[in-house]
Amino acid sequence: MANTQNTKELHMIVTPSAESLANAAKEAGGKGPPPVHLWNPDFCGDIDMRIARDGTWFYQGTPIGRPGLVKLFSGIIKKEGEDYFLVTPVEKVGIVVDDAPFVAIDFNPVDGGLEFVTNVEDRVIAGPDHPIRVERDPETGEPSPYVLIRRNLEALIDRKSFYRLVEIGEHEDGWFGVRSGGAFFGIIPSSELE
Repeated sequence: MANTQNTKELHMIVTPSAESLANAAKEAGGKGPPPVHLWNPDFCGDIDMRIARDGTWFYQGTPIGRPGLVKLFSGIIKKEGEDYFLVTPVEKVGIVVDDAPFVAIDFNPVDGGLEFVTNVEDRVIAGPDHPIRVERDPETGEPSPYVLIRRNLEALIDRKSFYRLVEIGEHEDGWFGVRSGGAFFGIIPSSELE
């Protein structure tokens, strides 16, 4: 009987769940964002969690409907190479991110630049530390604009915000783009707009 109990306890430790990650994140939290860049626990395997291109978080195929829980998880996401993980001081699990872990759902002009707001309430002013970049689909030419939010984690700029950026854009050095935080971010070569 004791061996069965030990096996169950070991299985619980080795197989992280959304609940165990949330509890560990809450315990590790304090004032400010968790220091995930300092956490390097052993890899525990993948968890059935996915962030869709529109910013919806799914756990075991079901959307996570609690914004507070999504915000908690968004605070413990880490990117290594092209892979994404949720990390706590004691767990590291792989998750699937369809495009970017965040979506920039709005921006506002502020003193010093353009302040972007994400679906999980992060706020950054685009500039050298938070650059804007645009990728173009090689087949369709459709743009996918991004802004760096923290560390190496980006937000896909939603369509309505991208159209607003285009409305305030300007031409500089052969590029059409926007200026923020003392930097110019090219969106498209000016020659393509002629």
